[in-house]
Amino acid sequence: MIHKLIYCLILVFFVASPSTGQELYCQVIVNADRVQTTERNIFRDMENSFEQFMNNTKWTNDVYRMHERIVCNVSITIESMPSIGSFNATVQIQAARPVYDSNYETLLLNFADREWQFEYVESQPLQYNENTYNSNLVSMLSFYAYIILGLDFDSFGLLAGEPYYDIAQNIVTLAQSSDRPGWQAFDSNRNRYWLVENLRNQQMEGIRQGMYQYHRLGLDRFITEPDEARNEILKVLQEIQKIKELKPNAIIVISFFDAKTDEIASIFSEGNMQVRREAYNILTEIDPTKTEKYKIIIQD
Repeated sequence: MIHKLIYCLILVFFVASPSTGQELYCQVIVNADRVQTTERNIFRDMENSFEQFMNNTKWTNDVYRMHERIVCNVSITIESMPSIGSFNATVQIQAARPVYDSNYETLLLNFADREWQFEYVESQPLQYNENTYNSNLVSMLSFYAYIILGLDFDSFGLLAGEPYYDIAQNIVTLAQSSDRPGWQAFDSNRNRYWLVENLRNQQMEGIRQGMYQYHRLGLDRFITEPDEARNEILKVLQEIQKIKELKPNAIIVISFFDAKTDEIASIFSEGNMQVRREAYNILTEIDPTKTEKYKIIIQD
């Protein structure tokens, strides 16, 4: 059942056209239906420009082969255009990684950012400089590139994403001088500032350790050792339960379940009933808004 679920998720969210790239294999979609303008070409230009920036920038010193690139989506909904070349938007960022011994991929990140403000004109060059704040647009795209890299590395190696979260934190620090939303602690508890703060917060390190345990010791073993994989994933849920008690509003916990709810429900819909019941009890406590989805876990 899990195989069918993951396959459907990836088929819907991660069908991307081939492009020349470095670490990322990113598709950018811009929806500007709410904007009243006759100049529609700029939105197609945005898609191409943003996609090229994400895919052609060399984000690390590592060498990636085509099949190793990280599949991701950036879906931008333009909410308004206050003036020519100025845009307000909401954005959904998704990233996935392959599951060993299968043809499936699992969501690492499914994050909604509702505080995008940026300027853009057609054919505007985008270039990232790690020591300089160039524009809010470049900072936002670069920030998520490094968050995606960090999560991917964490899923393959214990706490291996640390260098990329450090770079993302530096982007936040540089961008704070711009006074744009999403970079400050007081703006919201679900913004870019808190996302990277949670990922670098030692009190919540169990979430990052859980990324490795969930993926390498859990999902990557699921085809050959499903019961052992479920036990490892249950341990991750137990650790998240502790973090939730310590930090009830932590965005990293919310983000984890935004990416994993359907997958976890499917994982525990089979196997030992005692394990399934324990998973259900934890999930409905720490992620109560999705209780209906978790009911499949305790059905015979």
